[in-house]
Amino acid sequence: MICALGSAVCYGTASVLQAMAARATAPGTGSGVDAALLLRALRQWRYVVGLGLDGVGFALQIVALRLLPIYAVGAALAASLAVTAVVASRLLHVRLKSTEWTAVGVVCAGLAMLGLAAGAEGDEEGSTALRWAMLGVAVGVLLVGAAAGRLPDKPRALVLGLGAGLGFGVVEVAVRLIDSVELPEVLANPAVYALVLGGGAAFLLLTSALQRGSVTTATAGLVLGETVGPAVVGVVWLGDQTREGLGWLAVTGFAVAVAGALALARFGEPPKASTEAGKPPEEGGRPPGGGSGEDAEGDAQRGS
Repeated sequence: MICALGSAVCYGTASVLQAMAARATAPGTGSGVDAALLLRALRQWRYVVGLGLDGVGFALQIVALRLLPIYAVGAALAASLAVTAVVASRLLHVRLKSTEWTAVGVVCAGLAMLGLAAGAEGDEEGSTALRWAMLGVAVGVLLVGAAAGRLPDKPRALVLGLGAGLGFGVVEVAVRLIDSVELPEVLANPAVYALVLGGGAAFLLLTSALQRGSVTTATAGLVLGETVGPAVVGVVWLGDQTREGLGWLAVTGFAVAVAGALALARFGEPPKASTEAGKPPEEGGRPPGGGSGEDAEGDAQRGS
């Protein structure tokens, strides 16, 4: 569980840096997913540092997925939003309201319950059909991104976020389906290609969502996409279980942690003043994402 929480710290800190870089990057000409956006974002030092933290977080995530059930790791990764909120309050001098500190506490409580209830990872290797299915989902994520450009602003942000969450969820499951890294076996495993394609597509969709739409909405879709589906796959097809008699505690902890993360979804987007000027928001300024969901959407639409 320590590795899963360490991964959440890396991802949560990286999200602040990447969101700032994405908003400072010049938008493309279209309204859909812009593949060149990643190249433009790489010119921003914050995005590069964020990618470095993502790399460390991914390494810790792999270790956690080899030791813990997917549902426990997924909930811990969703808790990265609590980390993002705390980092925003420190680095950007954003004042968290009492309800937001409560949400951070709720996330921690949910993770504590999961830590007590989670058993070892399942011992099922997963079928060949499941490996091909993960590759199919990864391809589907790319198609979702291509279709998102035809949608209005609000649903586009949700679709991009949900698609990114599904892509990251594919990564979580694919890690468990790779049982050998030796040649030539690894090249014949569809899960390897699902991991690469799903992770790459997820980064592309999430970067586009951070720049083009309501990040509050996109992040909510991200949390749902990367937690619920992979957790079901882990329990049903990979044999993930809880400690004897503590199934109810695991379900409760998972729900509580995800609910707390959703309450903090708006912290995926730092204030625009901090992004452009490199200064903390003025006294009484809005925290990341604006004062409300509607304000966040308005700011995102005006900036796109």
